[in-house]
Order: sequence, then structure tokens, then C-alpha cells
Amino acid sequence: METQTNNPNPNPNGNSITGSWPVWPTVDGSLGLSEDESVKYARRFYRFGFAMLPWLWAVNCFYFWPVLRHSRSFPRIRPYVVGSAVGFAIFTALLSSWAFAFAIGGERLFGPVWDQLVMYKLADKLDLSGWS
Repeated sequence: METQTNNPNPNPNGNSITGSWPVWPTVDGSLGLSEDESVKYARRFYRFGFAMLPWLWAVNCFYFWPVLRHSRSFPRIRPYVVGSAVGFAIFTALLSSWAFAFAIGGERLFGPVWDQLVMYKLADKLDLSGWS
């Protein structure tokens, strides 16, 4: 006797989470990249983020949002997208703390070194501001 299995998943890679609805790796759905191309792009965005281009990590998270949302889908792409999310979160925390240190702390935080750090005083010193 032959046993037939009814697989409601039309996706041959087994990446469907919601039963018969396919889950695409990119936000543009069926118009986007194939899974193999998606792995290449996710890997590139992740690696170039370390080359002082952390905004690519944000792009990676946005473009591959379905991979971030569904934890069991696309296991080949997910490490790059999760790594990009962690990297972008760390970058944002560092950039925000740096910006707040200058914006809120100012001269009280840095003391006499503040005059050498701020650009507007440097521009006045070099007579570049034109506000004489």
C-alpha cells in the first residue's frame, strides 16, 4: 500500500511558515531576489557594514524583514540579517551616546578641552565663518 503525503507547502525549500502561503526572503515578495541571490546580497550587506558603512546593516534588516520576522524561515540568510540587526543596534547606541555627550555635556563634561573640540570655535579661530 502506497502512502501519499499531502504537503500544503507549495515552496519546495520548505520555507513557508503560514501553511500554504509562501514566505519570501525580501520585502518585495515575488518580485524580489531568489533565495540563492538573497544569500549573496545579505552576506555582502553584512560584510560591507564592517567597512564603516553601518547603514548597510539597516538596509539589510529592512530589505530582509521577512527573514527577521519569521525565525524558522531561510536559515542560510538569517545569520547575516540578525548579525546586521545586532551591529546596527550597537552602532546606533554608540553614535547616540557620542552625540548626546557633545549636545548635553558640552563644556561641563569636557572642561577646557571643549574649545579645541567644537568646530564652530575652530572656524572662528581660522576666520572661516564670515560672521565678523
